[in-house]
Order: sequence, then C-alpha cells, then structure tokens
Amino acid sequence: MRIRAVLPILALWLWLAVGDSQAAVLTITSAQSVQSDAAHFPAEAAAVPTALPDEWSRSRPDHDGSVWYRARFERPAGIGDDELLALYIERVCTNLEVHLNGHRIYSGGHMQEPLTRNCYRPQLVSLPAALLSPLGNVLDIQVRGSALKHVAVRTRAGSLSALRIGPASELGAMYAQREFWGITTVQIASVTLIALGGFLLVLSWINRKERYLKYFGALLIGWSLLSLRVWWPNWPLETRSFELLVCSAFAPVVGVAVQFFLSYAGVRSPRIAGALLLQCVLIPASLLALDADHFFLLANAWFALMSAELIASIVYYLRIVWKRRRVDFWPMGLTAGGMGVVVVLELTVQYGWLPMHAVQPLNFALPVLLLGIGSRLLQVFGRALQAAEINRAQLEIRVREATAEIESNFAQMSALRVEQVTEKERKRIAADLHDDLGAKLLTIVHTSESERISTLAREALEEMRLSVRGLTGKPVQLADALADWRAEVVSRLGQANIEVDWRNPPDDLQQKLSARVLVQTTRILREAVSNIIKHSGASHCKVRTSVDGVHFGLLVQDNGNGIPMELDGKLDRGHGMSSMKHRAKQLSGQCLVESGPGYGTVIRLTIPL
Repeated sequence: MRIRAVLPILALWLWLAVGDSQAAVLTITSAQSVQSDAAHFPAEAAAVPTALPDEWSRSRPDHDGSVWYRARFERPAGIGDDELLALYIERVCTNLEVHLNGHRIYSGGHMQEPLTRNCYRPQLVSLPAALLSPLGNVLDIQVRGSALKHVAVRTRAGSLSALRIGPASELGAMYAQREFWGITTVQIASVTLIALGGFLLVLSWINRKERYLKYFGALLIGWSLLSLRVWWPNWPLETRSFELLVCSAFAPVVGVAVQFFLSYAGVRSPRIAGALLLQCVLIPASLLALDADHFFLLANAWFALMSAELIASIVYYLRIVWKRRRVDFWPMGLTAGGMGVVVVLELTVQYGWLPMHAVQPLNFALPVLLLGIGSRLLQVFGRALQAAEINRAQLEIRVREATAEIESNFAQMSALRVEQVTEKERKRIAADLHDDLGAKLLTIVHTSESERISTLAREALEEMRLSVRGLTGKPVQLADALADWRAEVVSRLGQANIEVDWRNPPDDLQQKLSARVLVQTTRILREAVSNIIKHSGASHCKVRTSVDGVHFGLLVQDNGNGIPMELDGKLDRGHGMSSMKHRAKQLSGQCLVESGPGYGTVIRLTIPL
C-alpha cells in the first residue's frame, strides 16, 4: 500500500518537473479567424476555427486584405507575476497589429498601401503586465496580406505562424536567433557580395580579356540588390508594383549568371546574349499585359524558365570543365551544383510540393555559395597573376638577353663593316704604293749610276713590298715565311762573310701567320741581322726556329764581341733593341736580349700564333 501510495506522488512530481521546463512557453496552434478590414475584431461576425500556422495560399488563396485572428490563453504556469511575458510570432505576411484584451499593444508598420513588408522578419511583442489577467486573456491579431494570385512567390502570400507566449528572456533568445539567420546574415552577405563584386568589376576592367569576372561581379551586386526585398520592409510601392519590380529584377540577375558560366567555360554566343536581353524586356511587358489574377501563374512560369536556363548553363559549364580535366572541376562542381539544388528546392516550395521554411534556402544558402565561387575565382586569378608575373620576369630576362645579343651582333657587324672598309682602304693604299712608289723605286734601282743610291732604292723597295704585304692582310703559311726569312738572312750575312747555321723544326708545319705577325717578325729579324753585320764583328751566326702549338719561337745567336760594358743595362737605347722589343710587345709576345763582352749576343723572340 505504501508503494502504491508513493507511485502517484512520484509520477506527479516527475510530471511537474518535466512540465515546468515545457510550460514556460505556451504554443497556440488554433484560433478563431474572420476576414474583415475593421479596426477591431468583429465580434458580431461568424468566426471560423483556424489551425495555425495559417497559409493563405492554401486556406484562402483569393483573399486580399485583412484577417482577424482571436486566441484565448491563460498565464503560463510556473512563471512569476513579476516576470515579463512576450508574444513571439515566427512568421507573418505581410504585416500585423496585436491587441491584448481590447488594447492595441503593437503595430508592425503601415497597414495600408504601401504596406510594411515583414514576410521575412520574426515578430516579438512584449505583453504589458497591467493588461494581463490571471485567467481568460484575449489576444486579437490583425494580419494584412495579399492573395496568392497577386504575388510572384508563395512566401509573400498572406500567412500567420503559430503563436508562442512565454518569458520575454527566453522568447527574446529565439527571436534574436531567427533574426540573425533570417535578416542579419542576409545583410552581412549583401555587404560582402557588393564589396567582392565591385572588386571583381575593377579586376575585369583591368583585365579586359577575363570577361567572366565582369559577369560574376555584376551577379554578386545584382543579387545583393535583390536581397533588399528580405531585410528592407518599407518599400514605397504598392503590392502590384513591388511584385512586378522584384520579378522583373530576377531576369538580369539570371542573365548575368548564365553569361558567367558560359564565359568561364570559354563560350561566347551573341545569340544567347541577345535572347537574355530580350527576356529582360519580355518579363515585365508580359506581367503588365496580363490580368492581375494570373500574376502568380505567369511569374512562376518565368521563374521556371529562368531556373532551367541557369541549371542548363551550370550543367554545360561542368561538362566543358570535365572534358578539359581542369583542376577546378570538383570545387566549382560542388558550389555550382549546390546553386542548382537551391534553385530546385525554391521551385518546389513555390509550387507547393514542399512546405515553407522560416529561413528560405535561397536567401541564406545562395549567398554562401556565391561567396564560395567568388573565393575560388580570386584564388584562380591570383595563381594566374602569379604565373603571369613569373612569365613577365622570364620575358624580361629573355628580352635583356635578346637585347644584349642584338647589341653584340650590331657591334660585330659594325666592327666587321669597319674592318671591311679598313681592308678596302688598305688594299687601295697598297695598290697605290705598289703601282706608283714601287715603279719609281724600281726605276731608280735599274737606272741609277750610283751603287749606294741603287742599294738604298733596293732596300726601300723591299721595305715597301713588306708594307704592301702587311696591308693586303693575307695570312701566309709558316713554312713559306721561314723559307723567305732563311733566304734573306743567308744572303745578307753571306755578303758580310758571316757563316749561317739555320735550322727549322723537323715537323711538317701547317700553321699560318697573319700579315701583321709576318711583317713585324720580318722587321725584328732584319733589325737583328743588321746589328750582327754592323756591330758584332761576328764570323758565325746560329738561327733556330721552334713551334710548340700556340707559340712561335726564334733564336738568333752570334759569336761576336757582344754589347760593350758601357751599354750594359742600357740595351734599349741603341742597336735597335727598343724597336725590336716594342714590335714584339705589339704582337703580345716578348723579345729578350742576352749579351756579354766576348760572348756574343743572343736574341730570343716568342710570339703567339
């Protein structure tokens, strides 16, 4: 018995414990309704029991004007008398006024055209404690709305959600959450989309070839402007003008969206662009021309067509991207595919196939998807810009290299041109010397009666011929030069009764001497032979030539008296030594002289070939 007595008490305690947390908020799901434009609830009219939420698109699709709702409630149990109560209405369209026990306590704005449009806003109404009764409170709500046939979308037809009465603190948190997700997020997204869209438009103006940036920037700004219908309640337009404006504004937004996907896929079609422009004109024209009672049907037909256009452009874009196997298929596929899903869900709601939600996916999810696509575009553009910067740097390097090569080629061509002109002038001078001066010297050699004059003329003729040979610039075989030098040296020293021992390398000499090296070496050798004849008093002269691959060597040694002591250390001042060393230096070689009294003189000449 005791256990049986305790069980009901325990059950009552559990019911109260659970009930306290749920009884804090009273939910009203039924009311009495009357279609009337009266200033107060028409008590004399026949009220109809109505379930809440009440969607006019189903319960009264042809009604335009006001509907009064009356609900009775008791003060929720478990709430102190000093605690503030509030009424929370999750959704009402288009506007409302609230009366408590015969007193108007709240108005959502204009109840006459142009109406305040609160279709997307929750409502939180404080219930004054002075007007509340412990029992039998009467709540009258006047809702001003539009018939379904007179609006473009089902969510803007008249409606009233279930009513919740409870502590203001608790309902205030519900209101703040609903306000944030339904209104604040849309405002934040709109500002973000406008900033991103403006930035993309600037980028498209800088990079005219990236046309998709222009279309996407216009899409972001256009959708941000469309979002004003959600969070700006006081439009200075009557219902028909407002619905016409909003429905017509979708046409250019969808048009730039289609153009974006086609342009990003690398497709440019003037016919499609012209058809989209024509659609922007046909939509408002057809809505104006048609009877107002068919506004909803025609608007939804246009919405279905524009949705099909958008989904087709998304599918076509993804198909092109898949064929090209671009790396952005999956990220763009998920975001663009998400846009298509959101559009399809919105269509199902508009046609009544799915119930309406407090927060519409089109208003919340679509801006998030657009931001995702925008961030992807910026990422791709940043990578392209980085690649372009790398290419620009590489191009600058190539330009500098090409410029240096062109300058080098130009310098070489200029030097070649100068060399050609110089060579031509040398040949002209050589021809003049040979033809004019040579002929005259030869005449002196053969006609002069003086042996001295004839000898001087012959020497001058040889020097002239050597100069002419240098001016012509023709290289000669080293073997030929050695033969000429040997013949000349043997002849000259033989005339002075000096024995000559000349030896060349045993190898077959294939090297060549330039005309300049030939002339300067010949003059050095002649100067050395002249010194032996005039100053050495020698009876024997040894000449050795050598070739070690890159250098030519010449050694001339006599057995004469050598250079006197008083000239020791001053070899460059006489005997033609300075001219010999100077000529060797001009050939990037060297001429060394070794001598001592009684030991003869050794001249070592080394020049590069």
